[in-house]
Amino acid sequence: MRSGRIELGDVTPHNIKQLRKLNSVIFPVSYNDKFYKDVLEVGELAKLAFYNDTVVGAVCCRVDHIDNTRRLYIMTLGCLAPYRKLGIGTVMVEHVLKICEKDGNFDNIYLHVQVSNEVAIEFYQKFDFEIIDTKKQYYKRIDPADAYVLQKTIRTRKS
Repeated sequence: MRSGRIELGDVTPHNIKQLRKLNSVIFPVSYNDKFYKDVLEVGELAKLAFYNDTVVGAVCCRVDHIDNTRRLYIMTLGCLAPYRKLGIGTVMVEHVLKICEKDGNFDNIYLHVQVSNEVAIEFYQKFDFEIIDTKKQYYKRIDPADAYVLQKTIRTRKS
């Protein structure tokens, strides 16, 4: 494995265009202005990933409150193809897990993955994410349009 420095940096008004560009290359879906506006307000929940000082990936999350649960939603987590398998995705997932651990008040972490994206599904399963649901026609204008909901339980409720 080539050794390189992997670091996470803040998303700021100065580099938000890099995030836009990155997402447009990595993901088959395009994100609107509101997405980027929100990303600037989530602090530690959005990070750019640098490999030897080059922006090669990013993770963007938000906090959801659904039915008395507090969940962390991974909106995007991706890395440019030439930089995959170098541990960058792992660094980003570990960053998200650390946030949840430090915070102590999350019930679970979840995300959507296109049903055909086996690489992503296997990647998340390494971190104990499980497929808990399939959303039919989740994506617009991409094929397949269905998405799996992957979830990692952090805290089990005591009744």
